Amino acid sequence: MMHLTMEQLVALRDAGSEPGSAGSQAHLAECPQCTAELDRLYQRVARLRALPTLRPPRDRFALVAERVQHDRRQVHVRRVGIGALALAASLLLTVIGRDLLTPPSASASDQLTAVMAESATLEQALRQLRDGRRVTDAYTTGAAVSLEDRIAELDRELESAQLHRTSGTEANLLALWRERVGLMDALVDVHVTRAQNVGL
Repeated sequence: MMHLTMEQLVALRDAGSEPGSAGSQAHLAECPQCTAELDRLYQRVARLRALPTLRPPRDRFALVAERVQHDRRQVHVRRVGIGALALAASLLLTVIGRDLLTPPSASASDQLTAVMAESATLEQALRQLRDGRRVTDAYTTGAAVSLEDRIAELDRELESAQLHRTSGTEANLLALWRERVGLMDALVDVHVTRAQNVGL
């Protein structure tokens, strides 16, 4: 004897919607196995109906999009902040480094005062060397006379520049005084060398 198929049992459960369900009902009345299968089918349907209704979740796209935009803004703000800090640090290092490598130069008048003081110191040293009345040779005397003549010319140029001094002549004065200091230094060296040569 053939048992009822699942499709026939479902048709019986749906109150005989399938044609020929009268034969299936007659078989069901005689077959306890098909009756038990139909009961299990009813129980499954009842359990499925007893499950809570599943509702689709509400649309959260707007919330997710807002969160993504917020995170992107935070990342952008952090990057801008880090970039600004790096720029400020590099500018600070540039300024400090430049000041360390090139200390502020003295003004022209300060430099002029320093050169004039150095010239006076050399004048005093030269005076002390001359007071020793050491013996000189012809070469040393010639070199000393040549240097003294050039210093005398520079002194005349300096005197003229001092008399006609304007705001723009400080650089010229500074150059003249530096040249004088160089000549004075050379003259002191000539006298010191002469003293060493004669063993004094």
